[in-house]
Amino acid sequence: MPLFLFDVFGNASIGVYSLVNDEIAIVPPQVPESKRKKVENWLNVKVVATTVGKSVIIGALACSNSNGVLLPPFADEEEIEAIKSASDLNVTVMDTKKTAYGNMVLANDHGAIVGPGLEKEEVNKIADTLGVETIPCKIAGLPYVGALATATNKGVLAHPMLKEEERKVLEDVFNVPVDVGTVNCGIPYVSTGMLGNSTGAVVGLLTTGPEMFIIGQALDVVR
Repeated sequence: MPLFLFDVFGNASIGVYSLVNDEIAIVPPQVPESKRKKVENWLNVKVVATTVGKSVIIGALACSNSNGVLLPPFADEEEIEAIKSASDLNVTVMDTKKTAYGNMVLANDHGAIVGPGLEKEEVNKIADTLGVETIPCKIAGLPYVGALATATNKGVLAHPMLKEEERKVLEDVFNVPVDVGTVNCGIPYVSTGMLGNSTGAVVGLLTTGPEMFIIGQALDVVR
């Protein structure tokens, strides 16, 4: 069963500190090599150990799919080069006052949604970087779509208060089934407590058995 419990710095909010797509995972350099190897093996990715803007909250600040990575305006050259040297992904540093692109953008390799507050030019740049159609949408009536759901090329797990009209948009944009659930014993901001791709999923160590069952079914990682 490719679904595993994990922590970063002893914290169950693993999605705040890391991000993953089908090619790479980006984790803080302070994460021990033994833990990096686990992520590498579990999710079949190359692990990049770097910060984003000297910060360890990588999952909140950056967003990616298998085509590209979005970084906030204060990402530095060393960090950009670390990501580029590990992959062929498009890497774009967003030239705006906004910073938390991991919270504002949700993407897989079929499509992306963004919070309604982004400017048209920003949305176009996101679409170009990720190589997918990108549209504004809310989840559970809230704009922080990247924090409210996890999307892979097999499924989407979203906030339990997802509205039916939002579900239809997500299914159309991401071209995968959409389900709802929580992580870490009831946290509805699901991406803060998990990492998922086409190979498997890694969830925060406080995630319960019933939550893991729902996550596994939603992301189609239980065989």
